[in-house]
Amino acid sequence: MVYITVQPNESIDSALKKFNMKLQQAGVLRELKEHSAYEKPSEKRRRQARRRVSQR
Repeated sequence: MVYITVQPNESIDSALKKFNMKLQQAGVLRELKEHSAYEKPSEKRRRQARRRVSQR
């Protein structure tokens, strides 16, 4: 779960921006997209290999 603390004088826009940044950092949206549809094991290995190469 992603939690943020909202200060009493903080605007809703800044709180939402903070929340979205934490979601991206936690990888929640990426994981949701990965599990939204079936992916063949060969495609999954290919995607992971491309991710490993791009991180180097």
